[in-house]
Amino acid sequence: MPFSVATWNINSVRLRMPIVERRLVEQAPDVLCLQETKVPDELFPEKAFRKLGYEHIAFHGQKGYHGVATIARRPIEIVEKRRFCDIDDSRHLSVTVNVGGKTILLHNFYVPAGGDEPDPTVNRKFKHKLDFVAEMNAVRAEHDEHSGSILVGDLNIAPLEHDVWSHKQLLNVVSHTPVETENFEAMRLAGDWIDLMRLNVPYEEKLYTWWSYRAQDWQASNRGRRLDHIWSSPNLVPHFASYEILRPARGWERPSDHVPVIGRFNLD
Repeated sequence: MPFSVATWNINSVRLRMPIVERRLVEQAPDVLCLQETKVPDELFPEKAFRKLGYEHIAFHGQKGYHGVATIARRPIEIVEKRRFCDIDDSRHLSVTVNVGGKTILLHNFYVPAGGDEPDPTVNRKFKHKLDFVAEMNAVRAEHDEHSGSILVGDLNIAPLEHDVWSHKQLLNVVSHTPVETENFEAMRLAGDWIDLMRLNVPYEEKLYTWWSYRAQDWQASNRGRRLDHIWSSPNLVPHFASYEILRPARGWERPSDHVPVIGRFNLD
């Protein structure tokens, strides 16, 4: 069986635990990385995950906002809960997991959304987002003969023209503005990260992982964006088997506006 890593902005893990449980039962990834868990560490629903066979749990949370968690069926070891922009807002967690003779460093990120106004001089949230991405330049895809790196999460930027429903109409909308997309791609390249979701997919093909709650009928309008990503170090590319965007999850009861994305690697 391939080694599988799933990423999902769950928009409150306690509120949406029923669909998280469904996800784990139906897909059974080896590792699940959650973002926007919105729960302090002492209230994280560990028992529910352990009941499903996910005994290894790491979290970096806070009350009501942000938060990330990495849940696994195999042992993991916490490496770092990195603080960005001198703000304690629980947006990063890295762990190691041993797979097929390699030690994989797995980063789980929740990049700031950035607010509504794409001007850092008047919108401190947008400035925070740009500063956060700039600091991510220091996060490199570390690898050697016996190790590799994977980076997943809600990175809150749709970098390519066909990662959004309308490139022209979203050029001035936060998540797809030129300053975001250019800095984002520069950061990815500086870190030597490979965008696995676009590896064997034509750039002309639309890819979405998020559909707004504001749409009356999200499925009919299909105005999506690819905000959730799976990257790896170059040495893991030959082991990358496939990915899946679980679009039906957007229609589940009380859904997140993001859907799970799962990447599979032939490592075991």
